[in-house]
Amino acid sequence: MSRTTLAALAVVTIVSAGTLIAWSRGAPGGPAEALAHDDGAPGLAALSGASPVVAAPGRVEAVSEEIDVAAEVSGRIAQLLVDEGDRVVEGQVLARLESADHVARVASARAAVAVAEAERLRLVNGARAEERREARAAVDQAEAVLRNAEISLERRRGLAAEGVIAREDLDRAVRDVEVAQGRVRETRERALVVGADARTDERARADANIALARARLAEAQALLDKTVVRAPLGAIVVRRQKQAGESLSVESPQGGLLVTLADTRVLRVRADVDERDVARLSLGQPAYVTADAYGATRFSGRVVRIGEILGRKNVRTDEPTERVDTKVLETLIELEPGVRLPLGLRVDAFIGAAAQADPAGVRP
Repeated sequence: MSRTTLAALAVVTIVSAGTLIAWSRGAPGGPAEALAHDDGAPGLAALSGASPVVAAPGRVEAVSEEIDVAAEVSGRIAQLLVDEGDRVVEGQVLARLESADHVARVASARAAVAVAEAERLRLVNGARAEERREARAAVDQAEAVLRNAEISLERRRGLAAEGVIAREDLDRAVRDVEVAQGRVRETRERALVVGADARTDERARADANIALARARLAEAQALLDKTVVRAPLGAIVVRRQKQAGESLSVESPQGGLLVTLADTRVLRVRADVDERDVARLSLGQPAYVTADAYGATRFSGRVVRIGEILGRKNVRTDEPTERVDTKVLETLIELEPGVRLPLGLRVDAFIGAAAQADPAGVRP
């Protein structure tokens, strides 16, 4: 190859590199500004005046981002009621797990509550009328026995004074009276216990037993409710992770994942803005995105969020000359309502640049 040919190739290479730099930096008059078309979309100059633009790769996502919906309890999937592409409303049932064991636990806990409440009612009501009458009858019987014992003792004292009976007969009569007196005291105390109101500590214990039983019922009911998985918001089912009949385990790496939802009524683009361009960003800036699959079509939007910390690139352009060691600032561009693009689509974002910010100022 001649020296003239080599020189020509070197010039072409330098010019091409300069064109790529102008594109990535969005310099005025470069290829980025030459993207104006006659398709009715606003040109770059109309988008940001005479200022340069910020160009960045990005990906399409839902306004809600992707929401993984998982079961909170382990079990077998009895029904999976939605499929990919279905639109769901907030609170709609997405899936049901087999729940026979949870239903049984709820029934057992409800019965325990009934038992605890009955025990407290019995404590408050006290003894039955029949028990009270029985206690009173025992007192009457003990008092009658005491009276007979006292009469017998008086008779024996007289006989003992006349020397008719032995001393031990008199002592036996005295013991009979003492035993009868003890029996009277016992039956009277028993009658008081039967007729007494419940003590404060007994009431407190009964109330605590009821509270414990109700708490266990609430726990069992909560676990039963978790076998029904509902949509946390109105969205589209973008991915179905399981099928009916499969088993779920909350301890597994996926943690019981069932479906992935996304609110696609409004789309956003998460753009990776190069660290050299972050000073030219501001909230509310107009922007548009393009995608290879849609040719020259532009999808308009505006900047709605600017990240607070630099990080590594999330989107790769697959260009051989792309640098992978640069830091980027995540910037969200909200597209106009009605735009429909596949989630995850890689796009090129063009953001109208704002005036250079004062280093001492605060970004809006």
